[in-house]
Amino acid sequence: MLAIDEAAHAVPGWVTAVFGIILFAMVAALALEEKIHAKKSIIVGLFAGLCLILATVLKLLVFGPVELPDHDLINLPVYIPSIDWGVITIILGASLFVEVTSRSGVFTWMAISLTRKSGGDPWRLLIFYGLLTVLFSAVLNNVTAMIIIGSLTTVSLKKLHRSELMLGFLLTEGLLTNVGGLLTLISSVPNIIVGKAAGISFAKFFIVAAPYVAVSTVVTLLMAKRIFGIKGLTTNEEKAEAKRMVDSFDASEGIPSERFFWFSVVSLGAFIVCLAGQSALPFGLDKLEMGFVALFFAGVVLIAYKNEVDKFYAAVDWDLLAFFAALFVVIHVMEHALVLDVIGQAIATLLKLPSPVDSTVLLISSAVASSVTDNIPLAAMLAQILDGLGTDATSPYWWCVIFGANLGGNITPIGSASTVVAMTIIQRQKLGLTFVGFVKVAVPFAVVQIILAVVYVLVAV
Repeated sequence: MLAIDEAAHAVPGWVTAVFGIILFAMVAALALEEKIHAKKSIIVGLFAGLCLILATVLKLLVFGPVELPDHDLINLPVYIPSIDWGVITIILGASLFVEVTSRSGVFTWMAISLTRKSGGDPWRLLIFYGLLTVLFSAVLNNVTAMIIIGSLTTVSLKKLHRSELMLGFLLTEGLLTNVGGLLTLISSVPNIIVGKAAGISFAKFFIVAAPYVAVSTVVTLLMAKRIFGIKGLTTNEEKAEAKRMVDSFDASEGIPSERFFWFSVVSLGAFIVCLAGQSALPFGLDKLEMGFVALFFAGVVLIAYKNEVDKFYAAVDWDLLAFFAALFVVIHVMEHALVLDVIGQAIATLLKLPSPVDSTVLLISSAVASSVTDNIPLAAMLAQILDGLGTDATSPYWWCVIFGANLGGNITPIGSASTVVAMTIIQRQKLGLTFVGFVKVAVPFAVVQIILAVVYVLVAV
C-alpha cells in the first residue's frame, strides 16, 4: 500500500465523466484495431499515457514511496504498483515454459495421442479438448490453461489437415476457460475475493458451482458444434479413412531426445502440481504466488538451452505483455477517477429491486461491467458493497457477482486474460478474427451461459 494516505478524496462528477468517455473510447479503438492498423499494445499504451497525464494534472494520483510489508519504503513510478505483476509473470513464465518444452516434443506427443484417441473425429476431438480446457482452468489458471491447450490444438488440427476448424476450436476453448474458472474457489481471483468476503468454503463453492459448470460446458460444446460446423464422422468410409490417417501418426516422431522428453514430462507434471497446489506450498513458499512458480519452471527448462536462450526470449509475445501492463494502468487510473466506483454503486442500487429481478439484473450487469474492465477490482468493489450491506452468506447476491464477473469475460476479447490470449493465438495463426468479429461470434455463447447462470442462481442457489 502507499505510505501516503489514500483516503477517499472528492472527485468532481465531470472528471469521472471524462474518464468514463476515455474508457469507452479505448474500447472503441480496440474494436477498430484492424481499421486503424495499430497493435493493441500501442492503442492501450496511448490511452494509458493520456490517463496518467490527465490524472496527474487533475491531482487524482498519489505520488510517493510504496510501503513494503516490513514497513520499509521504496520509491517507484506511480504506474509500477498499478500493474498486476502476477498476471504479467504468469503469462511470461508460462509462455517461456511452453515454448521450451514444446521443443522436446511433449506437446506434440500429447496432441497426437489425443488425436489418435479421437479416431480423427473432429467432434470427439473438440469434446476432449473442451473437457481438458475446463479441467486445466479449474486446477491451474485461465491464462496457463489457454496457452497449453492452444498449443495442443494447433498441432492436432494441422496433423489432421483440418486447419479450417482451428478458429472454432480456439474460440471455444477461450470461452470454456472462463466456465472452468468457476469450478473451484481458487480457479480465479474474483472467486477468491468474493468467496472470502462471503465466507464460502472450498467444498461449498465446488458443490454449488460444479453442476452449473457441467451443464454450461455441455451446452457450449453443442453450440460450438453447430455454429462452427464441427461435425462428427458418420459413414464407415469416413471413419475408416480417418483411422488410417491417425494410425499413421507416430507420437514419438517429434521427440529429438528421449532424455529431454522425459525431463520435460517431469517438469510439466511438477509445474501443474505446483500451480494447482500453490496456496498449500510449505515453508511459506505460497507467498511467492503463481507468477514466481511460472518463472521458476521457465528458468528450469531453459537450462536445456542455456547457450541460446535469446531465441526463446524473442519468441515471447511482448505485444501481449505490453497490452496487459498498459491496461492495468488504465484501470488503476479509472479507480482513482471513481469510474469503477460509479459502476459499482450503480450496480448496488439494483439490489433495491424486488426479488428475483434484483438477482437477475445484478448478475447481468456484473457480467456486462466485467466485459469492458478488469473483473478483479470490480469483484472486490461489489464484494465490499455486499459486505457493507450485511448481506447474509447464503444470499444469492454473492453468486450473482461470482458468475457475472467470470462469464462477462466471454463477451469481449478484453473481458478476461484468457480470451486475450486466445485472440493472440488466433491472430498468430492468421485466422483473421477481429475485435468486432470476436464479439459477434462470442456474444451468443455468453448470452446462453449468462441465462443458464441466472436460472441456476434463482432455482438452485
